[in-house]
Formats: sequence, C-alpha cells, structure tokens
Amino acid sequence: MLKVFSHYLPTHTLQQVLFDALTLFAVVLGAVALLVTPTSAVDWAVCIPSALTFAASMIALNAAMGLYRPVYQRSHRQAFARVALSLTVSVPVAYLVFGLLPWSEIEPHSLQVSVLLLLCFLLLARGLVNQRQASALFVPRVLIVGTGRDARMVHQDLTRPLQRSVDVVGFLPVGGNERIEVEPREVLPPGSLLDVVRNLRVDEVIVAVRERRGGVLSLRELLDCKLLGTRILDLSSFFERVQGQVRLDSLRASWLIYGDGFRQGWTRTFVKRCFDLVVGTVLLLVAMPVMVLTALLIVLEDGAPIFYSQERVGRGGRPFRVIKFRSMRRDAEKDGKPRWASSNDDRVTRIGRFIRKLRIDELPQLFNVLNGDMSLVGPRPERPYFVDQLTQQIPFYAVRHCVKPGVTGWAQVRYQYGASVDDAAEKLQYDLYYVKNHSLILDTLVLFETVRVVLTGEGAH
Repeated sequence: MLKVFSHYLPTHTLQQVLFDALTLFAVVLGAVALLVTPTSAVDWAVCIPSALTFAASMIALNAAMGLYRPVYQRSHRQAFARVALSLTVSVPVAYLVFGLLPWSEIEPHSLQVSVLLLLCFLLLARGLVNQRQASALFVPRVLIVGTGRDARMVHQDLTRPLQRSVDVVGFLPVGGNERIEVEPREVLPPGSLLDVVRNLRVDEVIVAVRERRGGVLSLRELLDCKLLGTRILDLSSFFERVQGQVRLDSLRASWLIYGDGFRQGWTRTFVKRCFDLVVGTVLLLVAMPVMVLTALLIVLEDGAPIFYSQERVGRGGRPFRVIKFRSMRRDAEKDGKPRWASSNDDRVTRIGRFIRKLRIDELPQLFNVLNGDMSLVGPRPERPYFVDQLTQQIPFYAVRHCVKPGVTGWAQVRYQYGASVDDAAEKLQYDLYYVKNHSLILDTLVLFETVRVVLTGEGAH
C-alpha cells in the first residue's frame, strides 16, 4: 500500500493504472505512426504530449469510475456494471478530448476511430483481468505477530479471494495465554522476532496482539526490526490502510491524539469551502431539471408538501435543518416518535422509493451546502434523538462532528444501507477514516464513487 495525499492505495492497483496508461500511450503513438501518409510529416513534439494527455485523462477517468477498485466481494453483475459504466462514460469523453488535442498533420478521424476501439478493448480486458486473482510485480512478505482472533481477521483481509497481493510467511506466537485461532500449520516456532524477520526476509510485521503488557511483546525487538528497514503496523494502522476504516475495537484515545491526521486547519477549511461552493453551484444547475420533474411527481402522487425539513446535528454538535424531497407519506411519524428508516420501509411512497434508490431525494441538500450548514462530502448528519443514543452506546461517536456533515460520504460509498446501532458503528469506522484523512483528493474520489454507486447499484442508500 502507498499513501497518496493521506489516502491509501494498493500497490497492485497503482501498477495496473500505470500499465494501462503506458499501454494506451504507446498504442496511440503506434496508431499515429501507422496512419501517417507518406507525403505528410509527423510533428512528434506535438503528438507525444497529446498522446500522454489523452492516456492520462482516460485512465484517471476510469479510475474515478471504480474500474481499478479492489475486486473482493464483487459479483459478476457488479463487475459487468462497472465495465459498462466505464465504456458508457469513457467513449464520448474520449471522443471529445481527442478532438480537442492537436495531432500535427494526421487525418484525425481515422486515428480517432482506431484509438476509441483500442480504448474499448483495454477497458474490457481490464474488467476481465480484475475478475481473476490480482497480482503485483513486487509481493511483500508479511509476518503476523499473534495467533488469536485478531491475527485470524488480519490474515483473512490479507488473503481475500481475488485480491491476494501479499505473501504471508506465517504467525509468530507470543507469550501469554493467547488461543490459537489460525491454521496451526502456519504457526511458526516461538523465537526471537528479529531472527524470524531476518531468516524469512520479512518486509512487513503486523502486530495483531491487543495485550502488550507484562513482557508479552518486546518493544525493543520491534524497534530493532524497524531500524532494520521492516515496516511495523499495529491493528489500528492495518485496518486503516487495508479497509479504509478506523476500527473501533482496536482504537485507543492515545492513537487519536498522537497519531497522524485529524488536522482541521484553516487552509483545508478554506479549500473545502471553495470546492463546495463551486461544485455545489454547478451540480445544482445541472440537477435543476431533475429536481423540477421530481417535485411534480411528488405532488401528483401524494400532494404537498414537496420538501421535507428535519433537524440534524452538524459540525460541533450544532443543530440545523436539512432539506430533502419528501419520500415518505405525510403521516410517516404521526406519533411523533423518531424511528430508523429502513431500505424496505412501508412508509415510503412509490416515487419516494425510486428517488431514494437514485439518491434524488438528497439533491435539495445542495442548498444546505451553499448555505454553509453542510459540505458535499462528509459524515451523513443524524437526528439529535439518535445522536444522543449513539453517543452513549458507541465510543468516539462524537468525533465525526468535528467536520461538516456531507450530502455523501466515505461510509456511504463503502458500506451498505444501515438502520441499526450496529450499522451506525460500522459506518462510524469509515467516518473516522474520513475525518482523519480528508483532503480534496479524497472528496473528489468520493463524489465519483457516489456516481458509480448510484448507476451500478453496488451500494445502498
């Protein structure tokens, strides 16, 4: 894994992106050389930057569409939907980008058709390859310290089907009464951590042991391994890097205080606000026809009101009124008692079910964004009634309120629809990752992922 602008990306994914970009760049130049007429001369000083720009823009677009996202737990239908989405978006954009670039004296139409066919073939091939086991050019050798439940969870995440990109050399038992919940044949003989790292040429050590007091784990040996050049990860850092979440069951307050991230400086706040204003205004103008049609359909089915205003908790715990298209019956909470909304809620109208599935009901929140109560990307705002409950039942729940809530968020594109305390805890782990690592790059990625989730149906509400 590599950390790019505070966000972790798998090494094999970066290798795939680089390989496809170089392939597209090389074949575009090859098409230029083949299609040039004998009477014309190619200005390579013009064609090479044009080919590089085209290749980079196409790969970046498809990466944002989720074509290179890790493939574990993806069905064949979802894989097909991703490839279809990439083709649908890439072909017209490629045609437009290609027409805007200078191509010397070459007849552009024949070159354009050739390159578009190449792009389609590359996307189909990538989609097929991603359905098979991923591979990396340089596979790191990983040692897991511990043999209990946490070690088993780490091993499962590292060796998911279709996504194995590391070589787990084994489990090193530590002192104490830790149970063996991993494959016994993969447990190494007890010994010095430093000796094991040297003898097995370990690149990375993952400490999957919670109890570290009483000499269970030698900090001196861990330090010696780090000075040797071996990467050392604890459980919190591992789950953050691999799953894009900050796990509550391995989280300590000291890690929040002394660890990297969780910076809320004025520079990031200013950049995020400018991003919200510009992109929010553009999205509002583009979505206006859809919003007008939605308002008419709501009135025809269930009458007024069109919008639904509800109190939510914002940044710093301050309440505000969120605006949404009304998707439930007018008497949805006639008893006045708040209830969790569910994916098959019988209070939802027919139009409401449709606009929820496509997230059209969230579009009026763009006005909240322009007003400054919300951001485009951030933890989803919750009702005060539920916030009070969740704060008491889930540790560190209030941390999510140190940034503005969002119309969409990292949890929404990484976790299915949830309507319980357990689901809220799972989503909080993704929210904490966002709060810790939020950046303009991550915001942009979440917006693209939101489009993909809506169009392919991979996520939920």
